Amino acid sequence: MPDTAATTEDPIARFEAWMADAAEKEPNDPNAVCLATATPDGRPSARMVLLKGVDARGFVFYTNLESRKGGELATNPHAALCFHWKSLTRSVRVEGQVENVSAEEADAYYASRARGSRIGAWASKQSRPLESRYALEKRVAEFGLKYAVGDIPRPPFWSGFRLVPARIEFWRDMPFRLHERLVFLREGPDAPWRTELLYP
Repeated sequence: MPDTAATTEDPIARFEAWMADAAEKEPNDPNAVCLATATPDGRPSARMVLLKGVDARGFVFYTNLESRKGGELATNPHAALCFHWKSLTRSVRVEGQVENVSAEEADAYYASRARGSRIGAWASKQSRPLESRYALEKRVAEFGLKYAVGDIPRPPFWSGFRLVPARIEFWRDMPFRLHERLVFLREGPDAPWRTELLYP
């Protein structure tokens, strides 16, 4: 692999291959990823989410838009992802700008969720104080009754984000901690990728 040179290799294809390996080897949630955002005053903020899609446009996850991460992304639409597959001794870091998915994409994914998860999206005031577990269960019951029959519409406060990558780093464990670090970088979403090798 060239060092600081243009490349014809597609980092998304490489990621998809690694994700396929993880799907075979990881016992739970191979699509789990740490999402890092920033608070309005610039402090880092991180949590685990589930990757729900990846293609040439970027990496997609869904959430309550009124949650802490939703608010942080509305203020500062830049984020980072860190995947770590312990069984494969591999990691991938992704950095870039974040954009909203289309309403059609959000509707399609929401409709694919289990009925209980769709009810839960309505019931949860994500990231806000919860007075008791009973209060949550009561809201679940209320929305379960409201949408007892028929379709459950997507809440207006629930949608998805796409992280459009500007930097993707592939890390692979090597003997004596001389790990392999390969970075793909580009100046914009339509710019060509170039690569760099980094010291471990």
